[in-house]
Amino acid sequence: MFQRHLKSKILDAIEFMPVILLRGARQTGKTTLVKSIAKSEKKLNYNYLSFDHLPTLMAATNDPISFISRIKKPVILDEIQRVPELFLPIKSDVDENRIPGRYLLTSSADPLLIPKLGDSLAGRMRLLTLWPLSQGEIEGKKETFLDHVFSQSPFSTAKTFPCSKDDLLSRMIKGGYPAPLLMKTEKQRNDWFNDYISLVLQKDILDLSKIENITQMPNLMMLLASRVGGLLNTEEISRSIKLSAMTLQRYIDLLKTLFLVYLLPPWHKNLGKRLVKSPKVYLNDTALQLYLLNIDLDRLIKDQHIIGKVTENFVVLEILKQISWCNINIEMFHYRDYSNYEVDIILEGPGGDLVALEIKSSQTILSDDFKGLRKFQEIAGSKFLQGILLYTGEKVIPFGEKLTAVPISALWQ
Repeated sequence: MFQRHLKSKILDAIEFMPVILLRGARQTGKTTLVKSIAKSEKKLNYNYLSFDHLPTLMAATNDPISFISRIKKPVILDEIQRVPELFLPIKSDVDENRIPGRYLLTSSADPLLIPKLGDSLAGRMRLLTLWPLSQGEIEGKKETFLDHVFSQSPFSTAKTFPCSKDDLLSRMIKGGYPAPLLMKTEKQRNDWFNDYISLVLQKDILDLSKIENITQMPNLMMLLASRVGGLLNTEEISRSIKLSAMTLQRYIDLLKTLFLVYLLPPWHKNLGKRLVKSPKVYLNDTALQLYLLNIDLDRLIKDQHIIGKVTENFVVLEILKQISWCNINIEMFHYRDYSNYEVDIILEGPGGDLVALEIKSSQTILSDDFKGLRKFQEIAGSKFLQGILLYTGEKVIPFGEKLTAVPISALWQ
């Protein structure tokens, strides 16, 4: 079993919060993780119930108040998004019995984005997100990239980060979902993702929203996969897929709620203006992205444009995974101005300190590749800690004050 870095955060939360909710897309390992916690922390003596089990689902749906009052605590309630009626009874129980770790919940949907759930457990619940496996988790090591870049320590030019282009492509092809990662053939992975998309459509999406034209959802996911790294243009996508703008927005919100799509917000000095600019769109896994685009390894190797998009998606998700367990409170953005200067990733620390990351899929780099980083360095001023160009080479190369080219493999090595 893969060791998940988020486990320590869950154990910490169990010591002081009455409700812990582990959210994330289906099949990312939530159930495996909470069961491993119950097994390893025997003193907690967790009861386990899953709402994918029909009799349990029916019992909870028919009488949620009685269900919560009668079950043995502490309890793990798996896939609780299927019974949103339980949140208020849990709130009432917690208010009477504010015992740390009383409820350990999992959800394949973000409860904060579901209107009927809202903030019913505000102040009582710790929210944690489990993404597909990171490269460090796959290799059995804890990544320290974010700690390093915010420590202001420059990367040593004497250190190399070996990772061949073929190895990087293989990592992107396999992705981070635990089950397909362990499969031996491309066909096995494609069959798994085909079944996975069907499961999400037939179970989770219909559970959350009785939407029309659900057959358009795979087409939308394919369109979003082809637009990874670009600004989300709902008007253009609406015309392409022949859906009304309102329906399209509902679809995108659902995919975001199910952690299949990630929207990276824009950075701006003025906090209010961040909300009115367009986010960039990414999928939660590069293997899913390649499946939706019907791209195999041979085509990926030959198409530099596609490699660029997949590499960017890969890096953004690796950073997002590391943020989920990092001890530093970090927010992630992208930057683009009206003069078309742009930076792929802006990381903002709790004191407003800024680290800028640009992503290149090539093994060679030029001074011009740093133009976006240099422009952002001017704008950020004293808050700028460093600018890093992540590329597919193996050497660390300085490119001016606080500007460095660093191999992508430094993310996990």
